[in-house]
Order: sequence, then C-alpha cells, then structure tokens
Amino acid sequence: MSDTMRDAFGKKLAELGATHPELVVFDADVSSSTKSAYFGKAFPDRFYNVGVAEANMVDIAAGMSTAGYHPVVNAFAIFLALKATDQIRNTICYNNLPVIIAGAYGGLSDSFDGASHQAITDIAIMRALPNMQVIVPGDAKQAEQALEYALQQEGPVYIRLNRNAMPDLPATDAIGTVCTAIGSDVTIAANGITASFAHEAAVLLQKEGIKAEVLSVPVVKPLDVQTLKNSVAKTGKLLCVEEHVLAGGFSSAVSEVFMREGISCRFDAIGIEDVFTETGPYEPLLAKYGISAEHIAERAKKLCK
Repeated sequence: MSDTMRDAFGKKLAELGATHPELVVFDADVSSSTKSAYFGKAFPDRFYNVGVAEANMVDIAAGMSTAGYHPVVNAFAIFLALKATDQIRNTICYNNLPVIIAGAYGGLSDSFDGASHQAITDIAIMRALPNMQVIVPGDAKQAEQALEYALQQEGPVYIRLNRNAMPDLPATDAIGTVCTAIGSDVTIAANGITASFAHEAAVLLQKEGIKAEVLSVPVVKPLDVQTLKNSVAKTGKLLCVEEHVLAGGFSSAVSEVFMREGISCRFDAIGIEDVFTETGPYEPLLAKYGISAEHIAERAKKLCK
C-alpha cells in the first residue's frame, strides 16, 4: 500500500508542473484536503485558491484554457458534480475545453461527513455530458496515470479521487483496464477502489474451486468494451462492482453497451441501491453497501450456480 490517492495526485501535480508550464491549478479552499497544496507550494504563481466558489472556479479555469493554459480544478467531488454542473456543462463541455476536473473524496470516502458530502451520483452526471471523459482510478498509481493522460487530451476529463490509502494494483504503463486475476468461471469487472476488494474475492473463490477473472476498469468513458467482451466470451458471466449508485454509473455503462451489441451473459451488479448513504468508518460503510471481498465472492458464487 503506497500513498493515499489524493497525496499521489497532489505530488504528481507538482512534479508535472516542472515540465508543463501550461499547467495551472485551482482549488476551492480545500487544498490541504485535496493535496493540491503540493503544487501551490512549488508553483505559487500558477496556483489559485478561489475560495468556496466551485462554479466561479470552473468558469475562471475555462477562460484560462482558451489562453493556452491547461487548468486542473480541485474540490470535493460532490460539490463539483452538483454545485458546478451548469458551468461544467455549458462552458467547458459545450466548448470542448481542455480542463481537468479533479473530484476529491469520491464515493463514500468522505465517510464521517455523511450523505451531504458523499459523492455517489457524480459518475452518472459526468458521463452524461457530451465531450467529457470519466476516469475513476483504483489506486495511487492509477491516479497519477489518469493525470498524465488527461494532460494529453484536448477536451475535458473528470477524475474521481479517493481519500483513503488503498492496496496497490498490478502496475501498467498507462491508465486502462488491468487484469488482476485470470479465470474462466466468472468475470468480475470492478471500477475504482472496488478492484482491490474484487481481487480479494477472487482469492476466496479460488479456495472453493471457482476461477474468477478480475478486471480493474478505471476508465468509464470511453469504456474499454473489447477487454470486457473478451473476458465474458470465456466465462459467460459478469459481475460489475462500483462505489456509486447503480443508476447511471459504471454498471449502467457496461449494460448499455452489452445490450446494444447483443452480448448475452449472466449478469449482476454491486453498488449503492436507490438510497442515501450515511456516516461511519469507511470500510465498514463500504461493506454495508456490498463492497467487501466476502460479499463480492458470494454474489459471484450465485452467478456460477
């Protein structure tokens, strides 16, 4: 287990600042939490604390992107996805501007602040916006790779970041789907930090003679459909896992493509049902909503019956 995702992202911002003079960073008065403060300390003349004004921050960043800069805006995911939606849609996405939206404390990771701060609908909102790409890293390395990728894009990218330290996934050269376990009985496609739990579930399933193929799928839009299709062609079964409401998120994205392309398989999905979440310690809270190795293994076993 390496740095927290937010620490890794903040340090990578500062590192890339040295080689990307066009990189400018904005924060909504939470830089000590988002860790954009690393960049602010290294490049104070290219760092802007806009205060608790997410919508204004997005519009300022959009304007600077038209003047040769590549802005990264940082705030809690829930406030970017809700308070700044109008500006992200009409200013950034409509004009296809190169602005990186870094949503910190994604999913349930702001666990003790409860429903008002837990971003469980942000992926659905962001992936519905034309021109927006959506990435949900599963560990610190993927967070760094997501930033590197986003800086190469000519349009907007939303990166959802987690607050807590999570187990490291197998390393790859660039952001994209990673196979963490090879199997032939069931495919578990896990988005974001759920990938480490899915990998643990595969270990549990192996003890019962079930070989699960686990895919860490951080890129929700554009979705890596071919890797999913190849795996499901072997297993005939697919279990999607996400730290988000089931409506409109990763599982929905996969289901839409499979239905459109006529791909048939046994299917199930783990995520947050049609409820608001609550306050509590992070991992027990995840487990309550089905995101644990034990629960993922149980649901995979049911698909295999």
